[in-house]
Amino acid sequence: MKAPVYNLKGETKEEIELSSKVFNEQLNKPLVLQVYKDLVSNQREPLAFAKNRSEIRGGGRKPWAQKGTGRARHGSIRSPLWKGGGVTFGPRTKEERGKKKINKKVKEKAFKMVLSQKLRDKEIKVIESVEMEKPQTNMIDSLCKNIIGEKKKIPSILFVIHSQEKDLFRSAQNLPYLKVINTENMNLIDLLNYKYLLFSTKGLMELEKKY
Repeated sequence: MKAPVYNLKGETKEEIELSSKVFNEQLNKPLVLQVYKDLVSNQREPLAFAKNRSEIRGGGRKPWAQKGTGRARHGSIRSPLWKGGGVTFGPRTKEERGKKKINKKVKEKAFKMVLSQKLRDKEIKVIESVEMEKPQTNMIDSLCKNIIGEKKKIPSILFVIHSQEKDLFRSAQNLPYLKVINTENMNLIDLLNYKYLLFSTKGLMELEKKY
């Protein structure tokens, strides 16, 4: 399994052999969808919060006598039956929110499935890792246009680099269609949200070493 390697001018330089342990998984759409939905669900932080009757201010004494008034019996104005009282079974963000457990091996398998499918769809591109004298956003912009083959509207790109390639990060971080991340921060959500996957050779080597 091979992928072309481009230089910073967008020209094909060579082909690189990819690890079959990472890029040779058959796609299982239901599995990938389930892991994706669980990951998205675990990221969500609900904001709604309702007080129960013990947290409502006031209502310490009985509103009126138990008998003799002709009215219904009540013990506190904090009851959910009263206007301004506590809420029964309301949303509670302060309490521990149950997160969905994702098996580590299943999560890793789904990740490799998406990587493998992107390789089959020719949506993985690799550029050579070079030392840059200074950040150059225009150069990265031209590189992406040449590699993808689009001049006007460029599809979304996830650019994966090594943590030490700081000049590449600075060069690409301001491009609106491109997101730059380190290899250790890759996740299934980003893989599915971005059409193309652009690796630096150092970033690719670090990914294969990790898996």
